[in-house]
Amino acid sequence: MTAKILLTGIYLAALLTPMMATAQSYDHDELVLFQNIARQPSDWARFIYLSHAVPHLSISEQILGEQLLSSSESELGLYDQAILGFPLRSEAIPNLPLPTTADWQAADATDAITALSSRRRIVLINEAHHDANTRVLTLALLPRLRALGFNYFATEALSDKDPELMRRGYPVQQSGTEYLHEPLYGDMVREAIRLGFIIVPYDSSASGKAREAEQENNLYQRVFAKDSGARLFVHCGYAHIDKAEGRLGDIKPMAMGLKKLTGFDPLSIDQTQFLEVLADRTDAYHQLIASFHPKSPIILVNRTSGSPWSAAPTLYDVNVILPLSVSLKSFGVASEDKHEGDSSRLSHDLMNSRDMHRPNWLTLSGDRSAMPISADLCRKHFPCIIEARYVDESDDAIAADRYVFFEPLTDSRLYLRPGRYRLRTMDSDSEVLSEQTIQASK
Repeated sequence: MTAKILLTGIYLAALLTPMMATAQSYDHDELVLFQNIARQPSDWARFIYLSHAVPHLSISEQILGEQLLSSSESELGLYDQAILGFPLRSEAIPNLPLPTTADWQAADATDAITALSSRRRIVLINEAHHDANTRVLTLALLPRLRALGFNYFATEALSDKDPELMRRGYPVQQSGTEYLHEPLYGDMVREAIRLGFIIVPYDSSASGKAREAEQENNLYQRVFAKDSGARLFVHCGYAHIDKAEGRLGDIKPMAMGLKKLTGFDPLSIDQTQFLEVLADRTDAYHQLIASFHPKSPIILVNRTSGSPWSAAPTLYDVNVILPLSVSLKSFGVASEDKHEGDSSRLSHDLMNSRDMHRPNWLTLSGDRSAMPISADLCRKHFPCIIEARYVDESDDAIAADRYVFFEPLTDSRLYLRPGRYRLRTMDSDSEVLSEQTIQASK
C-alpha cells in the first residue's frame, strides 16, 4: 500500500500510544481524530461519527479518515461500499510479467491450497482489513485444514483478554480489536472453535520491528514450545505473511522470524497484492480478472510444471485472485445485461452507494442463505442498522450478519447459516426499534 496507512491489526486504541504516534508520524489533527473515534461507544456510533466527520477533514487527513470509514463500513456489512471508498492500492511490483492463459490455468483456491498444505506444519494467509472478501477463503480452508490435522488457529484480531472464548464458543465485542466485529471475522473464530481448533491470540501492541518480533515469539511460545507436533493455521494482515524483508522496508516480517524459530517453512498465501480498487480499472488485478474470469477465489497453476504462481516468490508462495465484488449489478443493473460485470462502465452518476446490492460471495458457496429484509424495519428512523445474532448467544456476541438502511422504500438481504436468530433494529442513537426471532433455512 502507498501513502500513510493505518497499521494493521492494532486499530484505534494502540494508535493512541506515543510509540504508535511516533512510528507513523501522525500530526495533531490526526491524533485528535483518533481520540474522537475512540470515544465512540460502539461500532455503529463510530460509523455515524466518521460518516459526518470525513467530508470535513483536511485533504491530508481525508485519506486516513477514508481508511477508517472503509473498515467501519465493512464491520457493519456494507462490503462493497468499503471497497468503493478505500483510498489506497497495493504498490505495484516493478516490471512484473503477468501470467497468460497460454502458460497458466486457474485452479480453485480451496482445493489447491489444501493440497499445498498437506505436508506443511504452518500455513499463513493474509487479509486486507477493509475487504471482508479476504476472509471467505479462510472460512473455506478451516474444515479442510482441520481434516489434515491442523489443530491451532491464530488470528490477528483476537486479544488475550478473553479467557472464556473457547468455553463460550463464540467471540464477543471485548474478544479483540474492531476488525473482529465484522461478521465474517467473528464467523471465522466461531467456526474454528466448532471444528475443534485451539484458538491462539498472538498480536502485540508494539509497533514496527518490536511488533513483528513479539508476534512470532508469541506464536512459538503458545504453540510449538508447548506442542512439538502442532500444526498451525494463521490468519493475519498484509505483509506479516512474508518470509523475507521487502514490503515492510527493513523490518523482518513475522513469518520470517517464525520460520527461523521453528525450523518449519510456512506456506504463505497472499490475497492483498492484487485487490479490487475501483479507482484504477487498468491495474494488474483487473488484467488478471479479464484473463482468468474467476467466479470464486482462484490461484494460478503452471500448465507444464503444476507450480502455483507467486508474484514475489521470495516473500510468499502463492497469490490468490478474488472475483470482482463491485459491478453494475451492485447498483441494480439486471443480471441479464451482458455487461453487468463490467466495472469499467461504472460512473459517479450511477453510484448511489447508499442503496447497493450485497455481494454474492456472502453466501459462502451455499453455506449461508439470503433472508430478505426491508427498510420498513426502521420504522421511519434513518439511518438504521439491522443485526442478526444466534438465539443462544449473548447480546454482546459478534453479529452473524448486519446491514444498514439509509433510505425508505429499499430492501436488501441478510446472509445466515441455518438456525434461529434474534433480529434487532436500532436507530442512529443505538435505541432498539424492534426485535424478533427468525428462522433461517438452508
